Amino acid sequence: MSHVENTLPAFQAAIDAGADYFELDVRTTSDGHLVLMHDNTVDRTTNGKGKVHDLTFDQIRALDAGGNKVPTFEDALNLAHGKIGVYVDCKDIAPADLVVALDKADMSDKVVIYGGRGFLKHVQDLRASLKVMPEAENAATLEKIETDLHPKVVAFDAGDFKEDVIAVAKHANSDIYVDRLWAADNPASWQDAIDRGAAGIQTDHPAELVQYLRSHGLHK
Repeated sequence: MSHVENTLPAFQAAIDAGADYFELDVRTTSDGHLVLMHDNTVDRTTNGKGKVHDLTFDQIRALDAGGNKVPTFEDALNLAHGKIGVYVDCKDIAPADLVVALDKADMSDKVVIYGGRGFLKHVQDLRASLKVMPEAENAATLEKIETDLHPKVVAFDAGDFKEDVIAVAKHANSDIYVDRLWAADNPASWQDAIDRGAAGIQTDHPAELVQYLRSHGLHK
């Protein structure tokens, strides 16, 4: 059974599958609440229309997202607590609001935080212990990122998962988390990522990936 993205049933399915993290996208409503939505509008995944930052929290909570309400960031962190890590894709959130929400949910040490380089630097300035995860982009950019942020984790996708960029991350002892979504979301591509140094794989098939990794002695 598939679930609508960024909903609590989808996150529970990842927990049930034995995944290490689930990924969410966080945005801020017009009245300052943190809600989960990939797109900058609610049009694709709900029965409503409009930009998240133009809508109030009550307006967004009244919408139907595939039979569910649009969750708050707090809802998702509370669901994850003690069960799973969270990959936080910071689409539209103030760094200070992020830090406060993670502290409140006691999840500060169980997240990786993805966002723009300037945003991640601000997060680090507020809380150096948080695990930021910048996008690799290319070898030259990643060298600058490693100097500026010293990230423990770097995100890769099909565009930057290349040997020269991978080498920069390995040299800096940054873990490599690679997006294997869409056409690359299959065992051959998962294994290729592992062979090339990936410590984490983003997938839409967590149960199958966990089963694959366990069968190869690569997951507890």
